[in-house]
Amino acid sequence: MGLNRFYSLNFLGKLLLSAIFVNAIPGKIINFSSQSNFIVSRGFPEPLSNIMLVAAIILLISGSLLLIFSERTKLACSILLLFLVPTTIIFHLVPFQLVAVARNLSLIGGLLIVIDQSSINYLNTSTNLQTKEIEYSDLNEDN
Repeated sequence: MGLNRFYSLNFLGKLLLSAIFVNAIPGKIINFSSQSNFIVSRGFPEPLSNIMLVAAIILLISGSLLLIFSERTKLACSILLLFLVPTTIIFHLVPFQLVAVARNLSLIGGLLIVIDQSSINYLNTSTNLQTKEIEYSDLNEDN
């Protein structure tokens, strides 16, 4: 794994996509009790709100780090979607917050595109590997 991958549009895109998630992490950690109280105000019991907040922080950190620094893009985006979809439904649909819902739907769309593109890249790579294996086995049979 060389440094060349850090000088690509793909890396820049993943870095920019993860920026909003990375930005959300410090506030959730520093203001843990007020964030937990906000979750309680949405109708969740206090012990569950603490668990939900810890889970959100873990999902945000792991998804962001994987998206930025690893090649496991599908896993990273899936982890971020596990955070984003319930967050949008629980906290932004009732009362309806147009800007927050539109922002989150845009992020969901971006993450789905990244998942789709990583699937296409994976299929292209595995197809090329299979072709090379067939060619190599053909050469061995001739000898």
